[in-house]
Amino acid sequence: MEEEMYKDAKTILIVDDEPPIVDILVYNLKKEGYNTIEASDGIAAVNMALEQKPDLILLDIMLPKLDGLSVCKRIKNSLNVPIIMLTAKDGEIDKILGLELGADDYITKPFSVRELVARVKANLRKVEAVSSDNRIIENDNKKRDSKIVVGDLELDSEKFEVKVRGEIIDLTLREFEVLKFLASEPEQVVTRETLLEKVWGYEYFGDIRTVDVTVRRIREKIEKDTSMPKILITKRGVGYYISSK
Repeated sequence: MEEEMYKDAKTILIVDDEPPIVDILVYNLKKEGYNTIEASDGIAAVNMALEQKPDLILLDIMLPKLDGLSVCKRIKNSLNVPIIMLTAKDGEIDKILGLELGADDYITKPFSVRELVARVKANLRKVEAVSSDNRIIENDNKKRDSKIVVGDLELDSEKFEVKVRGEIIDLTLREFEVLKFLASEPEQVVTRETLLEKVWGYEYFGDIRTVDVTVRRIREKIEKDTSMPKILITKRGVGYYISSK
């Protein structure tokens, strides 16, 4: 009966070498209607992800055989799957989001199960929204509408491609979504809280630093001088905006 009940459910890969944490996550995620698969080391995690193609991955940083950051990078090279990193160290946040790994989110231990489930739902909703947007664009064949041009910045939603002064810039999906949201209304200041809600999908949970670190990483890729940005501008104490000049 259980197999039938979960036949069309989303599958979440849990990667952690601490059995008590795995047990708690499995119990609570199944209670929410998700299927779960588990791996206790980095090598097994990579193999399981590539073979079974889960809908989302919860990935601990400290793992035997291969650390979580390396696991994330390997998986993201082959699969466009949302990955939520689990970390015991608050100081690891910059590394998780700042490196070219493609991690979508993080949560620090000890975490509340309610918050973690909310993060899982938000990330899965975001994937579904992006897929839905793509289908609409494809079906309506509105290629011109999928492009946004603001000053030196050009975004193509159909190709998930960003160009600055004609040069293609390699962004993660999350970085692209942040830039697209801001570029949709140039010169309009958007608060960090709004970005967290609209791009990450968090209404009640979420760390503002997630936005700041992601914006910093985008700037490193699109600005000539990150100390004097000309495209992605900070309105001190308020938020961010895209300059149209």
